[in-house]
Amino acid sequence: MKLVTLINSALIFASITLVPGIASAQPVANNSSEIASSNSTSVNYLQPFNLVTFAYQGGLKQHGIPSGGELVFKTLNRNIIAKDLVKAAVNADKLPSQVLSDQNYLSAVNLQLNALPDYAAAD
Repeated sequence: MKLVTLINSALIFASITLVPGIASAQPVANNSSEIASSNSTSVNYLQPFNLVTFAYQGGLKQHGIPSGGELVFKTLNRNIIAKDLVKAAVNADKLPSQVLSDQNYLSAVNLQLNALPDYAAAD
């Protein structure tokens, strides 16, 4: 039980100390990826790290993605995968729907989800 308390404390500390601006999830030009739309213009959207951080901080709770330690736990147990997170972000209007078929983006989100327990434990 003490390990769970320690992990939860670390996760709370991490969520408080992470970049405050991520909670608003507004993409910026120097920290976003680009995809081509149907008329060949570029569309900016959240980097995978920012998406996972946004979810960790509770930004996707209304769309079925838990926050904090529960997100870490469900990620470890493969109850939540990258596609789930991206679908929730699309439903929350944080990402365009084209990202659901972008394998590079999904792979990057998957890498961030896999690293989430390490990030949480480090803080």
